[in-house]
Amino acid sequence: MQTRNKFLDDMSQLMTNAMGVAQGAKDEAENAMKSVMDRWLADRDFVTREEFDAVRAMAQKAREENEALKARLDALEADK
Repeated sequence: MQTRNKFLDDMSQLMTNAMGVAQGAKDEAENAMKSVMDRWLADRDFVTREEFDAVRAMAQKAREENEALKARLDALEADK
């Protein structure tokens, strides 16, 4: 027959409660850090990936137009 030891039961309950408190503190710290990081990033002038891709596409198009105009100009100058 197994007897229950009150001291061990109390220690087990105490450790279980401590783990719950530790998990709650961890979650709270993660939420606080995420909030700080979100605020920090919002204060910066970062662009979204979509905005970056749009500007990159515009730059590529402008580069291609410049190359076409340069080729046209070179052809006109060669005709002189």
